[in-house]
Amino acid sequence: MSEWFEVTLTGEAAASQWGDNALISFKENGATVHASDRRRIQQAGSRLRSQGIVKVQLATGFEDIDLQWAFADGFMSTLGGERIRWASESAELDARFKVARWVRDITNKGPEQKSPQMLASEAASFISALGGDKVSYKMISGEALKDAGWTGLYNVGRGSSRPPVMLVLDYNPGQEDTPVSAALVGKGIVFDSGGYSLKASEGMLNMKADMGGAAMVTGGLGLAILRGLDKRVRLILCCAENLVSGNAYKLGDILTYKNGTTVEVVNTDAEGRLVLADGLLVAGESGAPLIINAATLTGAAMTAVGSHYNALFALDKEVVAKVNAIADAECEPAWPLPLEPFHQFECPSAYADTANSRAQKGGGAGGASNAAGFLSRFVRDSGKGWVHMDLASCFNNSENALWAAGATARGIRTIASSIKALS
Repeated sequence: MSEWFEVTLTGEAAASQWGDNALISFKENGATVHASDRRRIQQAGSRLRSQGIVKVQLATGFEDIDLQWAFADGFMSTLGGERIRWASESAELDARFKVARWVRDITNKGPEQKSPQMLASEAASFISALGGDKVSYKMISGEALKDAGWTGLYNVGRGSSRPPVMLVLDYNPGQEDTPVSAALVGKGIVFDSGGYSLKASEGMLNMKADMGGAAMVTGGLGLAILRGLDKRVRLILCCAENLVSGNAYKLGDILTYKNGTTVEVVNTDAEGRLVLADGLLVAGESGAPLIINAATLTGAAMTAVGSHYNALFALDKEVVAKVNAIADAECEPAWPLPLEPFHQFECPSAYADTANSRAQKGGGAGGASNAAGFLSRFVRDSGKGWVHMDLASCFNNSENALWAAGATARGIRTIASSIKALS
């Protein structure tokens, strides 16, 4: 008997003995999935993995690679160890699996395993292993961030004994003077207590995943490289730990950014936008015509679109429409939410150009748009070519019918394809 569990796919109903509308029927050393849509196929993958099956061979009926990937999304577990043989050899599916597994694993790591330095180093190592000598990078850490003027990242991270780190990585398959085609910016908060705006325990439990944006943009670049990326891309990760201590930043602090913008801190739990502001300024310095930032930024985005979609924001309506179309084509649902120039002024301060939020629970009404409006203060050319992804669907607190508990990696294909198509 083979150690590989064979799974076939058919649109026909299962025999009556398996029950009405049965999703799976079984045979010796194998099973048949009775479904034709991606969602049901993903459910079948999740169900088989939950039964302890770790090695599957996809066979008849799985000729479409997106149906194979739907099964893989469900079959991948929280802790890993699963193996899949595709219906036929596929470099694309191998690439997706390699990158998605890395994104899930780095995101699911506990906070003690994942300091800002560890996150930056593992991301750099992952991309270097894929890109070889086309990759170079630098890291700025601790007091050096303050000296360089990266005030958001420095202040958010200074409350931890493990210093904040900015990773600036360059993937350049061309000449030294090749222009940067795209810049990717990721929020890398390795653990978010909320700072002095302290989260409740249930809200803090899964804050090891608050670096999901950093993992997502790293994965997106990695997948693009494995797909043969021939454009120069800059990757900027803003990595910090938001903790309470005698050295932590406080409510009422005024931060002055390198572009001259002053920010009053009215909520230390609205820290992601503070670190991303620095990353967006670095991205702007690169001259890249396309800038994508990704972050687990607001609960308001999840309230708006649920956990099956990522939220998109942009002042550039043409580019956000294109990214949304790419997300649809890649079967990674996303939805544009409102962002207009006036959103820059929705978090007013009597003491600074803006506050980092409103002094209300969840940032008040329109919190996700207001957060995006804050970010738009730090992009050049009135937001031309910039898209903000608020990652509502990148992590599940617990297992459900579609996903294992933890990271989903939903967004890497959208980012990879956007780099290729739009930059």
